[in-house]
Amino acid sequence: MSDISTEIKYFNVYRSSSFSKFVKTLFIHYEECHGKNQNIVFLCIGSDRATGDCLGPITGHILAKNNKNLPVFGTLSSPVHAQNLSKTIDFIYNTISNPYIIAIDASLGIRQHIGHVTTGYGPLCPGIGVNKKLPCVGNAFITGIVNTSNSNSHLTLQTTKLSTVVDLSEFIAHGILRAIEKRTDLHICSSFKCPV
Repeated sequence: MSDISTEIKYFNVYRSSSFSKFVKTLFIHYEECHGKNQNIVFLCIGSDRATGDCLGPITGHILAKNNKNLPVFGTLSSPVHAQNLSKTIDFIYNTISNPYIIAIDASLGIRQHIGHVTTGYGPLCPGIGVNKKLPCVGNAFITGIVNTSNSNSHLTLQTTKLSTVVDLSEFIAHGILRAIEKRTDLHICSSFKCPV
């Protein structure tokens, strides 16, 4: 069993040095996945109907468009949200052998962290910022902090700047794609065609 850090790492997408550090961090996740002979899966959570919540679908859209073999769940045309999250999780476990799920979602935080991507090990619990009880999922997570957390989080998600969400989504997706390009031994279910 490997010694996995439980530390959450932060990457400012507007700093030039952050991208290479993010890619290196993804390598560590991929090594964990490879070491256990698991198949990597990207679960991009969020709704395309609220600006602040569309980070997952935009990230999934970019991933699926640039690498047709990647098992990606949650895109702009087929989002994974509160109504279908449980069903999607069941589908992943029933169709992909030994999945290593990297869950991706938008999050709210403090003002200084807007525009930061976070990564860590363990499950992501979507909906916490808006007081929704949804199933926690993932062996690892990636979040993009799109706005500040406050007492009216639903309104905050509706009024979040789209440019911030797109910047975060592009950083995450292109980081994943760059890391995959360099890891030829990564376990990807290439025969699996994801619903996009």
